[in-house]
Amino acid sequence: MANRKAKSALQEFPLIRGLARRFAHRAPGLIRGIGDDAAVVEPTSQTWWHITTDLLAEGIHFDFTSASPQSIGYRAGMANLSDLAAMGADPRYMVVSLAIPRTLKPSHIVKIYTGLMNACRRDRVALIGGDTSASKTGLFLNITLIGTTPTQQALFRHGAQVGDLIYVTGTLGDSLAGLRIVMPLHSTPRSIKSRIALSSSHQRFLVGRHLQPTARVAEGRWLNQQRLASAAIDVSDGLSGDLRHLCEASRVGAEIELDKLPISTACHAYAKATGCPPFQLALTGGEDYELLFTAAPSSRSTIEQQARTRGYRVTCIGNVRPKRFGIQMSSGGRRVPLPLTSYEHFH
Repeated sequence: MANRKAKSALQEFPLIRGLARRFAHRAPGLIRGIGDDAAVVEPTSQTWWHITTDLLAEGIHFDFTSASPQSIGYRAGMANLSDLAAMGADPRYMVVSLAIPRTLKPSHIVKIYTGLMNACRRDRVALIGGDTSASKTGLFLNITLIGTTPTQQALFRHGAQVGDLIYVTGTLGDSLAGLRIVMPLHSTPRSIKSRIALSSSHQRFLVGRHLQPTARVAEGRWLNQQRLASAAIDVSDGLSGDLRHLCEASRVGAEIELDKLPISTACHAYAKATGCPPFQLALTGGEDYELLFTAAPSSRSTIEQQARTRGYRVTCIGNVRPKRFGIQMSSGGRRVPLPLTSYEHFH
């Protein structure tokens, strides 16, 4: 008797109706959400719309052997929120499309959406539509987020000026260290041993920073509303690469002081346990979803005072230089070119 593939438990239209009942809600400006051929939103003439989209592929961006469906949805939401944070925008609406393999259960899809909406709950993002399809390989998740800013008021990558200071929010390298802990097969033998040498509290912190990152939406909104940043980008592919994107857009160079990179105690402990220089984790690691921004020196006291008052962590890590200077890192008075160590697709 010929073998037959097991029939998928998923049914497209009942799945869509169930997701809509559970996750779709009313939101300001929303005329019609899920239920018609397209959503209808009523904008205002005083508003700029910011639209970002991300495609996440199983085996490239996530793996069900190292992350739960809920954490996959959560990280996907934060990745898109981080793009809007870098623009200083308020997140408003979301569209989600899935290509689903027959091996995935309906409960997995619900958990992915649960994680996704948990990530968006703080900013009251409304799910307004999307699409579903079958997949013959793995899961594909595409998210489009729409945010707003007042007209003529947004952060861009191209505004950095020679002499500006370079800042970063939070700490760097945590997510990469967390990834190496949860995926030991992708790690060096020494880092596998570090799972024993590293304290459980440090492991929990680093794994949490990887599986449940925080997009700096509030910090981006603050920098934009107060007109404090001259340029900004989110750290999603790694500081060494994202700094290059900002410098290329602004046609400037940069100098980063390695000793000033903000690295958490847990990340320092991981680096010591594995013999990996902590600055290398900070430069290489993406998916910390911190904000990298530049600001005029005259704004330094205002930025640092307001950040303390608001409970934001910001660190000055370098200066914007002329384009001919290139992009360099310095330590102990010695300068060398900053290597490109961040993640790139197709490499």
